[in-house]
Amino acid sequence: MKRAAKETALDRELADLPADLRWREWLRRIEAVLFASATPVAREDLARVVGQGASVDLLIEDLAADLEGRPYELAGVGGGWMLRTRAVYATAIRAAADVGARDLNLSEFDLAVLAAIGYHQPISRDGLKEIFGKEISRDLIGRLAERDLIATGPREPRRGAPYTFVTTETFLAAFGLESLRDLLDTENIV
Repeated sequence: MKRAAKETALDRELADLPADLRWREWLRRIEAVLFASATPVAREDLARVVGQGASVDLLIEDLAADLEGRPYELAGVGGGWMLRTRAVYATAIRAAADVGARDLNLSEFDLAVLAAIGYHQPISRDGLKEIFGKEISRDLIGRLAERDLIATGPREPRRGAPYTFVTTETFLAAFGLESLRDLLDTENIV
């Protein structure tokens, strides 16, 4: 009940403001929502904080332009948007915040399995075994899931109905991808 009251308290239209100030306020609202979110925010969610006639896409374009030259940028990830630090500042952030321990810290083989899941999802451990010619341990799958890079997908429609694995929005964000279509085309890899 309280949430509904808060939502109705938000003046989305801002009819009492001149057009340029209204646009600026909608832009600030979108930036605030993106700033507060640790995950990508969908267009539909952003549309809830702006007026009916406002174009979320144009507001996003204006926000991206406003952020030029700043240490963070607007990134399209998994069908939504998020604010993230520009890669050039990663070393400075790690040095100041001592966040080195939070790196993905994956071995080459872990990355290869993650790439196979990305390209062949949904895929089961048996499917991964066919690709690599050896059993893929539950521990490796667990490490990737623990880092929220993969999740369980639909069960395979065969005896025993084994789980399959798919990549997550965290996977997209970690590798700077907007969608899986941004993965390299395997036919062009030498």
